[in-house]
Amino acid sequence: MAALLSLSAMIDRLNASVGRTVYWLVLVMVLVSSGNAVVRYLLNTSSNAWLEIQWYLFSGVFLLSSGYTLLRNEHIRIDVVTGRFSRTTQVWIDIVGTLFFLMPMAALILWLSIPVFTQSLMGGEQSSDAGGLIRWPVKLMIPVGFSLLLLQGLSELIKKVGFLTGAASDPGAPATGHHGGEQ
Repeated sequence: MAALLSLSAMIDRLNASVGRTVYWLVLVMVLVSSGNAVVRYLLNTSSNAWLEIQWYLFSGVFLLSSGYTLLRNEHIRIDVVTGRFSRTTQVWIDIVGTLFFLMPMAALILWLSIPVFTQSLMGGEQSSDAGGLIRWPVKLMIPVGFSLLLLQGLSELIKKVGFLTGAASDPGAPATGHHGGEQ
């Protein structure tokens, strides 16, 4: 179990690092969006490339932070229902949900997204909009994002089994050091 918990800690560090990096994409997204709006209204001009960059950045924030969001236990949950149960029952519900819903869904989307990305890369797919961008970078974010989510699902599963077996502390206890500004 110690080796698995060590693997879990590595996955946690990876997703925490990605999450802290993605924070900066939000700032870039706001700056690009603001700059685009200013140029459009002051100079009466616009660029499809800049509009697509906003879309790419939003996609990056959403997809690349999904593993980090799971690490932080901030996904939408059914706490209204499970809050009435014992901590052990809550952990079992999380294990079942992870095994039968999260992991299969993330694995399926990962599996299906790889050919989409590969075809876009090999075909040199370009936006159909005038002045638009190449498409493969945004399509790469899909398998990368779901890989990170799948890995974090595995990490959460390891921590929850570790808790149930007494090999690890409660994975639902308040965590420290995961906020961007704390480290």
